[in-house]
Amino acid sequence: MSEATVNHERLAAAHEKFDAANAEDPNETQLPDGSTQPKELIYGQRMTEELLRFAPDAPESVHLAARCQHIRRWKIPRKDYPMDKAGYHKWRTILYKFHADQAAEILTEVGYDPETIDRVAFLLQKKKLRSDADTQTLEDVICLTFLRHYFVDFADQHPEEKVVDIVRKTWGKMSEAGHAAALKLDLAPESLRLVQLALA
Repeated sequence: MSEATVNHERLAAAHEKFDAANAEDPNETQLPDGSTQPKELIYGQRMTEELLRFAPDAPESVHLAARCQHIRRWKIPRKDYPMDKAGYHKWRTILYKFHADQAAEILTEVGYDPETIDRVAFLLQKKKLRSDADTQTLEDVICLTFLRHYFVDFADQHPEEKVVDIVRKTWGKMSEAGHAAALKLDLAPESLRLVQLALA
């Protein structure tokens, strides 16, 4: 972020409100120390941590989008849509708009201008992946967060063939910089084996 243009107080206020919204998540994530926290609260915070590692100088809109990427996601559960490819895409499309609307409401409350709010909505809806640098940065951070924090559990719950396919698809969404960052992750041996298998 360009220090000359960032209102750090306003950014912190937005993060605080995003966190408060996600703290309402009835689903929980178990942390390495054995404690539990609301699932989407931890996800948003992990996204910010990953962005600060991967692209700390990304525009303010990217920092905002990273923190609220899953805002109140539990309110539109996957199980409410057909468990097929068409159902998945319908769910994702509705989710993108929902996240954008939820974020816009909070960003308006803390005083962001319409241009920034529209930009965050654009990013949350994954528009112009590949051709828009900021959308690509957000996607890289999403993929890195998945690999760092959620891949082991995902792999434990699915057949190896599906896991390898997901890794290939994840890899295909990432930039070269994202690939380089992913290869530097301290993955568990089994996770590393699956990644290597996917990339073979």
